[in-house]
Amino acid sequence: MSFTEIDYHVFQAINQLGNNFSVLNPLMKILASKAEYVFDIGVVMYWFTRQEKHRRMVAQSLFSASIALAISGILGHFFYRDRPFVTHAVLQLIPHPANASFPSDHATAAFVIATSIWIFSRRSGYIWLLLAASIAFSRIWTGVHYPSDIISGAVIGVLTALLVNQLFLRSEKALKFLKVLIHGYEIVESKVWRKKIRA
Repeated sequence: MSFTEIDYHVFQAINQLGNNFSVLNPLMKILASKAEYVFDIGVVMYWFTRQEKHRRMVAQSLFSASIALAISGILGHFFYRDRPFVTHAVLQLIPHPANASFPSDHATAAFVIATSIWIFSRRSGYIWLLLAASIAFSRIWTGVHYPSDIISGAVIGVLTALLVNQLFLRSEKALKFLKVLIHGYEIVESKVWRKKIRA
């Protein structure tokens, strides 16, 4: 049995859970199509705690996400793969364009941000990683990704976050540049708040 066949059989087993456990389908739909916004809200909330650690974490996670999604986009262009619902009869629970399936951008984005948070805060990081895994799993359940798409996206996200963190740990120039960007924002932010208070 080839890797492609194994990948499809695993996909089929997970996707068919939607028929066997249909009571979970509403939850899976939310995880697959809406839960990514929890990461957006989380990043914004961390930033506006105004703690230095949190702001560095957010800046680093956004930098990592930019790189990871760029890698994902390049791979998707050169190793194009149709989505499961294009080539197979599947249980498709959410609408989705028939674009590149490999690798999963949702898994890439979720895992790169979750791993970046985990680097700075182990306890809350595990919660974010669990949410990332739930989103990734739901994308298979709802019929829009193969398992290998998800695994590849997760690996890209995790490795990018870890490598970017090593860059900032080992390069004083890179870390200094990041801190300068954060400080520059804080200067602008303080001026905006002063104007609002005076008004």
